[in-house]
Amino acid sequence: MNTIISSSDHSVNIQTPMAASAFSKIFIDYLHTYYSDQYSDLVIMCIGTDRSTGDSLGPLIGHKLQRIFKKYGNVFVHGTLDEPVHAKNLKASIDYIYRSYKNPFVIAIDACLGRLERVGCIHISHGPLKPGAGVNKDLPPVGDIHVTGIVNFGGFMEYIVLQNTRLSLVMKMADTISEGIQYGLWRFLQDKTREQSRRI
Repeated sequence: MNTIISSSDHSVNIQTPMAASAFSKIFIDYLHTYYSDQYSDLVIMCIGTDRSTGDSLGPLIGHKLQRIFKKYGNVFVHGTLDEPVHAKNLKASIDYIYRSYKNPFVIAIDACLGRLERVGCIHISHGPLKPGAGVNKDLPPVGDIHVTGIVNFGGFMEYIVLQNTRLSLVMKMADTISEGIQYGLWRFLQDKTREQSRRI
């Protein structure tokens, strides 16, 4: 689980109409801005564990995206319900990604805690994610951009709060993020293909 974050980043509330569409637009903008020609493979790292309801956001998204992106040649998903990426194997997973893929552009995804009025908001930001900061764990940062979903309020008894997070909220958030990434990445790759065609 990620650190408690502010509301200053680009965000979408899952309760708003067309939330997945709004998120995909922001996601596409971030890809166009930060996914430059220096990168080759694109890796989506979904962090969390299915042993905690609140912290299962990442594995749920990974589970949904893994089946979709199998047909893509240079898009890879790490962190699923069957093979989660969590505190105990995070460093090994990061090492594997940078050892196995060519100039990877990493999108890190994780649940987080925040202010009560921001619960249900999805944030996307540039730069690495700091997993575990919300529960005082010292874990390596990861990601060229990162996506976080505020699944509950923070400030005290974080582990208990995560365990008592509503699955309904986490599932709705996972649906919104996975749908937004699926469409956003398809659209972004279509745009890149058209740009390359114009150069020929």
